[in-house]
Formats: sequence, C-alpha cells, structure tokens
Amino acid sequence: MTVTIPTIETERLILRAPQLDDFEHWAAFFASERSRHERGMMPRDAAWRVWAGDVSNWVLRGYGPFGIEARDTGAYLGEVGIYQPDGYPGPELGWFVVPGAEGKGYAAEAAKAVMLWTRQSFGWDRLINIIDPNNARSIALGLRLGGVIDPEAEGESPGDVVIVHDLRGLA
Repeated sequence: MTVTIPTIETERLILRAPQLDDFEHWAAFFASERSRHERGMMPRDAAWRVWAGDVSNWVLRGYGPFGIEARDTGAYLGEVGIYQPDGYPGPELGWFVVPGAEGKGYAAEAAKAVMLWTRQSFGWDRLINIIDPNNARSIALGLRLGGVIDPEAEGESPGDVVIVHDLRGLA
C-alpha cells in the first residue's frame, strides 16, 4: 500500500510528513517536565512506541501528525495533526512545539491549516481537543482556534477538558 502524506504550506510554515529525525525532538519533549500535561514524561523506548503509533495513523486511518518546519530556515518547530489511538472518542487535533518555538503563534497557524485540510479532505463537521485541565496554554489555544468547551464530551481520562471545533464554516 502506498500512502501519500500531503505537504501544507502556510505563510510561515511547511507541514510535511513525519521524518525519523523528528523523533529526536519528540523524545526530548517527552523526556522533559514540559510534557507533564501532555501524555506525561516517558522514557525513550516508550516515547518511540507512542510516536511510531501516531505516525502509523497515516497508513491505518489516512491522517496523522505533520512535522512543522519554518519556511525561511527549514528548522523543525514541532508537530501538529490528527490523532486517534485505539479507544479515543474520535479524531483529535493536537500539537506541540519545541521550546524555542513557543509563544510565536506557530501552533495556531499550523492547527488552522490542519483544520482546513481536514474539512476539505474528509468533509468532517467537527474535531476535538482532549486537554489535561492543568494545561492552560493548550486550553487557551483551543479556544482561540474557535473551539468551545463541551463538559459532556468524552475525553481520554476523567477530568479532561474537551474542546469541540465546528469545521462547517471552513471552505
């Protein structure tokens, strides 16, 4: 089976297929305290299994994570995409950026591009974010992207904040 992972360009970013070198950034993120409100800190071997599982969604589901690069330098900035491990309540829009890329609007720019791509590619009406209630920055970003907290929506764990994005207004 051949899988084609699209490349999406925005004003400042290139969203492209995951590459093996991306894992080094991913593993560093999940080895750091910064990941405590994401999937939690994990050793490298566990990080590999989770990352490889996420990347495999491209083959198994037709969507998954994109690596984010700066258009002007080619520097790796993070990851954004649609995640749906087994047992998830639905496709989730998720993101992370490397420390040097925080606070520059890259996650928002990339997430908006993925939301549009998702609507155009699959015709979905909605996406969700599943966010740890202590992750104020991700909650704020989900709301800035136009999402609405749905206290009745199912998350991954009890207490998760679930933000629902209505994609119907996207072209």
